[in-house]
Amino acid sequence: MNNLKNHTISLEETIKANEIVKRYIHQTPLIYYPSISKLIDANVYVKHENHNPGGSFKIRGGINIIHHIKQAGIKGVITFSTGNHGISIATAARYYGIKAVVVVPIGNNTEKNDLIKGLGAELVEAGKDFEEARKMVEIISRERNLYAIHAANEPHLINGVGTEFLEIYNELPDIDYIILPIGGGSEIAAAVSVLKRVNSKIKIIAVQAEKSKAAYESWKANKIVQCSNETFAGGFATGSGYEIPFEIYKNSLDDFILLSEEEIMKGVRLSIKHTKNLAEGAGAAPLIAATKIKEKLKNKNVVLQMSGCNIQFNQLKNILNEK
Repeated sequence: MNNLKNHTISLEETIKANEIVKRYIHQTPLIYYPSISKLIDANVYVKHENHNPGGSFKIRGGINIIHHIKQAGIKGVITFSTGNHGISIATAARYYGIKAVVVVPIGNNTEKNDLIKGLGAELVEAGKDFEEARKMVEIISRERNLYAIHAANEPHLINGVGTEFLEIYNELPDIDYIILPIGGGSEIAAAVSVLKRVNSKIKIIAVQAEKSKAAYESWKANKIVQCSNETFAGGFATGSGYEIPFEIYKNSLDDFILLSEEEIMKGVRLSIKHTKNLAEGAGAAPLIAATKIKEKLKNKNVVLQMSGCNIQFNQLKNILNEK
């Protein structure tokens, strides 16, 4: 099993992953929005990963890693998640006929929990947060002989996620900036592995919540650190940086933006207003982040990633009722 975790992360491996991923999902839209472009004073495109099965970019990594797990003859897997990663593993495991167990923190987004169970995965609620759920995975995987899929430290997962950036670059090679949310870091690592390889001048900017800023603090300190994890936005809700993605992005990011809870909520409202798409907190973050650095982006070609749409209904009601 260990050779799966020692696999190479690269542009070449992402191209191989693309042949696997595209068997199951269609290319997602990259749409130019005149109203957002006017707001930012730049040429702004949104990559709609919220249109994927399961509602997020993570399905790409799920498909690629489950494909290789199936090839290795592994019968069952377990992972930890606050939602989108778990949904992706449950979906891919269903495609490949593999047993999946997903551990989520107690009090996790109920809509995401229902999606995971509806896809046929076993749901286990344990721990008060992401890190405590991870520890439970270690225990259950040993007891039940399940392959433990880490939510970020997985080369095949990162290569799968990278297929998104192949699509973006093939459609819009003249990119100046791309703004991406970061939680565990698989997507940022994938962006670096693909986009910096094809054009080192493309600037990659990460966005995270002030209330869950472990990746930011790790990047700032140039070492893995742990932080409090209190954001409402599940896509950001990690309390630690993770080694494999961190080693890829630590010296390759061009900027890092932190957002307050109020700014994230404003991003959700702006996303609905300008794109008529529902975005969860992390998925809306690149748009509001772009408004904070609009002087830097002026007249540039900018890609904003809408990473997912799985926001809890009660959260959405509260956000939309904000003035």
